[in-house]
Amino acid sequence: MQLSVIILNYNVRYFLELCVLSVQKAIQNLDAEIIVIDNNSSDDSCAMMKQRFPNVKLIENKENSGFPKGNNIAVREAKGEYLCILNPDTVVSEDTFEKLLSFVSSQAQSRDDLGIVGCKLIDGTGNFLPESKRGIPTPWVAFTKIFGLYKIFPKSSMFNKYYAQDLAENQTGKVDILVGAFMVMKRELYNELGGFDENCFMYADDIDLSYRALLLQKQNCYFHETTVIHYKGESTVKDATYMKHFRGFMNYFYQKHFKRSLFFNLMARFGAFYFSIVKVFKGKSQPKVKPNQYILVSDNEALKEKLATKLQKSVERTLLENGKIVISQTISKAKNTEVILDTNYLGFKKAIAFLEENKNKSFTFKLLPIGSNFIIGSNSSNDRGEVINL
Repeated sequence: MQLSVIILNYNVRYFLELCVLSVQKAIQNLDAEIIVIDNNSSDDSCAMMKQRFPNVKLIENKENSGFPKGNNIAVREAKGEYLCILNPDTVVSEDTFEKLLSFVSSQAQSRDDLGIVGCKLIDGTGNFLPESKRGIPTPWVAFTKIFGLYKIFPKSSMFNKYYAQDLAENQTGKVDILVGAFMVMKRELYNELGGFDENCFMYADDIDLSYRALLLQKQNCYFHETTVIHYKGESTVKDATYMKHFRGFMNYFYQKHFKRSLFFNLMARFGAFYFSIVKVFKGKSQPKVKPNQYILVSDNEALKEKLATKLQKSVERTLLENGKIVISQTISKAKNTEVILDTNYLGFKKAIAFLEENKNKSFTFKLLPIGSNFIIGSNSSNDRGEVINL
């Protein structure tokens, strides 16, 4: 078997459904499997999986064992030569895994030191997520992050290590650290590393795994030729418990991998505390503003009427023109427009491309998953998304 896609879920039932639908499309031409492991969700994630995806392997944990242990349990059941560790709040393109496997196979044939491979991630507004590629968070790198020096001097090799800014978002190349929302590697490498470190419940376990691959003289890589949506705000509630775990693990990571010194310990503690405070602050819910108008990209006229009834607003429908989604300039310039992308009609790749192409405009976006009766999206990478049942 070529590939095992591991999806660890906890209480994100609708995002999980969207994710699995996109993965199914992406592996249809591959010898691949999907393994969903649920960390004792209190929603109906497992019931949905059994009803909607009866042929997908589902592992039901009786407790929330955390991100590292949950993934390690699932990997023990995996049969693929390659693994993809994937968050449930992600959406992949139909050709994501074909491109990734072609890339990693060619790299593996030409060298024997390939480590973990990540890809280009965007949030639900189409904006690039800089954590797609990162440097090792040493005390100095943490210092440049804490004081915003990476923003002031983005081209300086002295200050731009945190987000690996020497490598452009549309440039494939070597990086040190990848994000656990999307990681591809040989199952053999995962086992050699011993999987994720179960001493940490969650947070920065991806940093630890990436760093341990480097210690084995492997080269981690960022691959820009496929784009994946990571809604990001779904997997974790940013609260006091989050702060405690995050700060604790950053301290654990520093003590595990680096020599102790007064400066280091001070920077580690201050840096971890700063990052956890920032994450909690950014994670606070923002007031949601209802769209002034809706655009549906679909060939389904009945769906347009159904949405208009549910949303209590008129919905304008548009079609592809020469394979492109065309939105009139009048609508494009209007404020607070929500675009609903019917993946039954568009597929996932075109929907993802539309988000990227129209970021930082007046649009917000929702996806209608294939064969589903809800629309879903997120207007902030730091906040819970929105699900509207139809």
